[in-house]
Parts: sequence; C-alpha cells; structure tokens
Amino acid sequence: MPARAWIAKAAKQPMVLETVDLGPLGAEDVEVAVKHCGLCHSDLSAWNNDWGISQYPSILGHEVVGRVTAVGSNAKGLSVGQSVGVGWNSGSCMHCHQCMSGSQHLCPQVQPTIFGHRGGFVSHIRSHWAWTVPLPEKLNLADAGPLLCGGVTVFAPLAMYARPTDRVGIIGIGGLGHMAVKFAHAYVCDVTAFTSSESKFEEARGFGANHVVSSRDSAAIKKLGGSFDLLISTVNVKLDWEAMIGSLAPNGRLHVVGVVVEPIAVAAFSLISQQRSVSGSPSGSPVAIKSTLDFAARHNVAPQTEHFPMNRINDAFARLESGKARYRIVLDADF
Repeated sequence: MPARAWIAKAAKQPMVLETVDLGPLGAEDVEVAVKHCGLCHSDLSAWNNDWGISQYPSILGHEVVGRVTAVGSNAKGLSVGQSVGVGWNSGSCMHCHQCMSGSQHLCPQVQPTIFGHRGGFVSHIRSHWAWTVPLPEKLNLADAGPLLCGGVTVFAPLAMYARPTDRVGIIGIGGLGHMAVKFAHAYVCDVTAFTSSESKFEEARGFGANHVVSSRDSAAIKKLGGSFDLLISTVNVKLDWEAMIGSLAPNGRLHVVGVVVEPIAVAAFSLISQQRSVSGSPSGSPVAIKSTLDFAARHNVAPQTEHFPMNRINDAFARLESGKARYRIVLDADF
C-alpha cells in the first residue's frame, strides 16, 4: 500500500514529504497508522550520520504511537483498532538464544526501526508483532512515545540493579535523564540529579530529585565519595569519570546509556578495591518495554513534552539540535 513519509535524502539535509510503497504485509508483521512519534536524539544522530552507519534515503522516527490497521496471517495477540507502540527495534529473529531467553533486543539479527527499516515519520509503519506493544489504557497516548525508547532505556537498569532503599544518581537532565529522575523517584529511591546547567536545578527537583549537583563541579562530586548504589549516565559528553566512579558505594555500579564517543577512563584499583562495576545497556526487550509502560501508567510517570505537527519536522529537528527542547519533542501526524 502507498504511504506518506518524511524522508531524509542525505545527512543534515531538510526532510521532504514523499509517497512510499510499503509492499505486501508480511505474515508476522503488523501495520500501524501513526498518530504520534517522538523525536529522540538518536534520530538526530542518525540524520547527521554521527555514528557513520546511516543510509539514505532514510525514514527516521522510533517512538511510534498509533492504531493497528492490519495484521499478518501469523501475527499473534493483536487486533485491528488496538492502540500500540513501536520503539527502537521493529523485529528480531525469534529463534536465537537471546530471543528464546527473552532478550530479543540483544539478538544478533535485531532490526533497528531506523536503520535498514522505515521508521515512524510516516503515515503507516510496519513492525513484527512481538515488537508491536499494546499500550495501557491509563497512558496519555499523545505523550507515550518517548517511553518506548528513552523511557525503557533508563527504566531497565533501575529494574535490573536498583532497590527502593538505594541511593541513585542520574547524570544528565535532558530527554533521557528527566525521565530517569521521575522513574527513580517513583521507585522510592533517594535521587540525586547531576546536571551541567544550573537553570535545570529547580526543574530536576520538580521531577523528583532529592538533591541536585553540578556535573562540572569535580570538588562537589568528590565530596559524595562512596555514596551511590547506582549511577545512570545519560550524557554523550566527557565527564570527570574518576570522580563519578569514586562517588560509588561499595558494590556500586556506573551504568551507561548515553552514547559517549570518547572512551571512559576507569582506574582498575577504584573498581577492585570497592568491588564496583561499570556496565551499559541498549533500549530493551518487548517485555521490558511493557513493564516500563505498565509502571509509568501505574505511577503516573510521563515525559515532559513539546508537540509539533509532523509538517514542521525540520523545525523540530532544529529545536532539538539547539538544545532548547524541554524535554522530549513529539510530532503529531497530520498527513
């Protein structure tokens, strides 16, 4: 079937609206009419080819909210008219060890939604049924998109490594970090927000941070030595990693979800002497996405969003690139 899509023809070039042919629906695929799609910093990185893996022409967008319009003959558990979401990935092999053990996001053949696949800045998107996640009724669908990528990216390490009694630090109060603070607060942790922008101090407290520290103030960070059970880094810039790791309690963990291009310097003795860990993770499995959505609906956790009509997609990208977005941009389909 034909669809309308905003297409990036080359790196950093304005996107243009064109008609694309989606072809026949696969037996295990689901077709979704897009209502809203979040604009993630990863979309900006893909548009700019910051990671060197982008292919053009490209349809970006991977925080999709919409309604099912068709299901393949072998698709399971979904019906036409159902409200669903599609996140960072749109498919996986479903037969490897990772898929069979519930870690489909670690499948060696996992299909990212915006690389080698048509993303969500389109009137209709296709996704494997297992990666097309039903949305809880209590969620505000217009603002649910960012939970499907940024939300699960920060919620998953909390679910894996944190307890309600823990002291948790969130490094970076942006698109990912502000949701991380909200989730950690709802998880009843003692939450410290680290931000390089003093203008965000009060906002971070409003999101649920018990304490706020400048991420540029190495002296202040060093005063927190041995404090944190878990640090989640959402930033893509170099920090005083020695001070950050030094702020971890015994058995503490620095968990990285922000794509820092430069290597993170780690002193082995600092890890060994206090039995600390450094780890990272990508987005999440379909079950992890569902758990994130259920937790968000139960605890009224929602991203702070700005909305643009889809026809202003180039303006929205410019605002994201300027760093002025507070805190996630959502594009509303107007095809």
